[in-house]
Amino acid sequence: MVQQARANRSRFVKVKCPDCENEQVVFEKACTVVNCVVCSKVLAEPTGGKAKVNVEILETLE
Repeated sequence: MVQQARANRSRFVKVKCPDCENEQVVFEKACTVVNCVVCSKVLAEPTGGKAKVNVEILETLE
């Protein structure tokens, strides 16, 4: 039971780029800079834990 609770702490989130309106799925604890695949705008930056998401989060995926 404890292993299952630990395994489900991180999620994927769907974000929307404000420049080109592209929707993209990003890992919540990204360890590298995440750029938009269309316009290369920085969507998320690593912080050592959860990534700092610089754009609008549309939904959290399970």
